[in-house]
Parts: sequence; structure tokens; C-alpha cells
Amino acid sequence: MKSCLVKICRLFCLVLTLPLRLMEVMGLFSLYKRVFPLLAYNITFSYNDKMHEIKRELFRNVGRFANTDGTLRLLEIGCGSGANFKFYPYGCTVVCTDPNPHFEKYLQRSMDANAHLTYEKFVVARGEDMKQVEDESVDVVVCTLVLCSVRNAVQVLHEVRRILKPGGAFYFLEHVVSDPAAWTYLLQHVLEPFWYYLGDGCTITRATWKDLEAAGFSELNIKHIKAPGVTLVIRPHIMGYSIK
Repeated sequence: MKSCLVKICRLFCLVLTLPLRLMEVMGLFSLYKRVFPLLAYNITFSYNDKMHEIKRELFRNVGRFANTDGTLRLLEIGCGSGANFKFYPYGCTVVCTDPNPHFEKYLQRSMDANAHLTYEKFVVARGEDMKQVEDESVDVVVCTLVLCSVRNAVQVLHEVRRILKPGGAFYFLEHVVSDPAAWTYLLQHVLEPFWYYLGDGCTITRATWKDLEAAGFSELNIKHIKAPGVTLVIRPHIMGYSIK
């Protein structure tokens, strides 16, 4: 009965999003990519307030992966507007990547507000193809709320392992699909077609932890949590870090 209800509601949602699908096919939806950075920038403040303690816990030991001379080179995939900058250790060098070039002006605001970091460059690139970044060239890679919207999470993790130095760490914080026994699971599958467009490709039914488990890291530290105060359909999260 529950499965049938999900299919009916999802079909209804698919019908409602048909005009958006047509816009995407015609190339008109690309206009939203100019608006989305402003939307994401404003949402960042609310999300960071709710997730402040969780992010502090996540990034508390980033400094452990610094080099013997104290330097730390960190690359953030899908950096967006720089929501994580204030959690990075003093003096580390940050390389920013994002496939949407329209984030750059909002990114600059975060750079100006976080002068404790050194910013190396902003690379316009998809997480699946970061050829501008050399092999084994960074100590830490960060990815938060990104693996939900990439086309191929497995390939992104392959790129992460390529650019990380041996012994380097990959930090992640991602919303994931809920337990199938929960009503949140139903809502996620019903609303996914609409959410995909609202979130510029965001998928709310991914079991991202399975990709991390199969990625070939030497060590994986992962925790399943319920994000406090955020929208129900993206409340299930995973957080942690893995070591190359």
C-alpha cells in the first residue's frame, strides 16, 4: 500500500514538473544557474546557524593533516559561496572549485570575511573532471552538500583520491536518503522531481555512504545524523572523513 502511494504521488509530482523538464530540454533552465548562486548564498546563513556545532565537530581535526612545516593545502569541491571557510584552520591555503562561474562574486564576499585563510585560485570545473588540479597535490579535500547533485559520485571520489597526497583526508557532509521504514523516505521519493529543479540538480534519494564505502580509501570515519532544524526531506545526513 505504501509503495503504491509513493508511485502515485511521485507521478503527480512528475506531471507538475513537466514544464520545467521542457525548459531543461530547450536549454532555458540554464538561466536559473545565474539566479541559484544568490539563492544558495542566502540559504547558507540559515544552514550554517543550524549546523554550526556539527561543522565545528567535522572540521576540528583538519590541522592534523598539515605538513611537517605547518603548511596545509585544502581543496573544496563545489565551494559555492564559501560557507565552510570560517571552519578552516588559520593560515591554510584554499583552492576553490565549482562548475557554476556565477558563484564567484559571492565567493569573494566570503573570502573578504575570512582573512585568516590564503586563497590560491577559483577553478570552474565539475567534480568529475578536475584536470586543472595536479595528482597528489593537496593535503585535504572538502565536499559538503555536493555529492547529491553531481552526475557521477563514483567518478568524483576517484578524482578526490587522485588529487590527494598519500595520507591526505577527504571531509564530507551530505544529506542522504532516509531509512525505508520512515515516512521521510516516502516524502523524498515523492518530492524528488521537484527538488531536482529547485536545487539545481540536487537528488534527495542517494545512499552516498555506499559510494564512500566502495571508494577504496584506507580508512573511513562516518556518522549518520539528523541535521537539526533543516527541512525534513534533507534531514538525514552523513558526516565524517576518509583517509587515502
